[in-house]
Amino acid sequence: MSSTALVTGGGRGVGKGIALALGERGWTVGVTGRTRSRLDATAQAVTALGGQGIALECDHHDDAQVTATVQSFAAGHGALDLLVNNVWAGPADSRGFDAPAWERPLSDWDSLIGIGLRTHYVASVAACRAMVPARHGLIVNISSFGGRAHLHSVLYGISKAGLDKMAHDLAVELRPHGVRAVSLWPGLVQTESLLASGLEQVAGFPIADAETPRFVGRVVHALAVDPGIAARSGGTFVCAELARDYGITEDDGRQPASHRQAFGGGPFFTV
Repeated sequence: MSSTALVTGGGRGVGKGIALALGERGWTVGVTGRTRSRLDATAQAVTALGGQGIALECDHHDDAQVTATVQSFAAGHGALDLLVNNVWAGPADSRGFDAPAWERPLSDWDSLIGIGLRTHYVASVAACRAMVPARHGLIVNISSFGGRAHLHSVLYGISKAGLDKMAHDLAVELRPHGVRAVSLWPGLVQTESLLASGLEQVAGFPIADAETPRFVGRVVHALAVDPGIAARSGGTFVCAELARDYGITEDDGRQPASHRQAFGGGPFFTV
């Protein structure tokens, strides 16, 4: 039986890259989201790479749908080895990342916290209910340097700091049950939307030097199969730094740099 993973927000961007990286290693990967065409494309690509891709439509605003999706996937495949909390939704307009908090509508909370934090908690709780009886599993939160320093907006930072704290405290409660949780900070990532933007750099970081989505996915895979994962559980880790530890590079041999120093030093939570 192949290992099973559920990647939320797997239709594009980082989530798609993670799904593809798992697929190339033979995983059965469920990908969630609202856009069926994107989910189908990711699932088909996972299967073409040697895994089994499964498209799972899910409105992550709906707690019941999130819970049912995680539970049915785990039950249908006899196990859930890995949950990757990745789904995200931005503010209603671009000024949500340019204007100060007091000039923004309170409804920004609904996307940046409702999707950026709450739905990850809902999915994690559902995953734990499958993983704890099996005494096996890993939860990975895709977070950001925004948990350490101001990045984009106040609500963005709240959501990312919350993901890091969630992983830390879940790990405490899960430790006696053999289940692990970590938070992962990718750097700048060459998503489809970023590459299509025409920009050459973001916040001083060249896009040409950025991580690819599949690079992030290979780090997630390395965490999932790491026999020493118990020692890392509860920690927040920089993707580029873990890649060096695990000997992971981009396909062209490039080693993306850590953004640690640019965002004030060490991670938010350590073990």
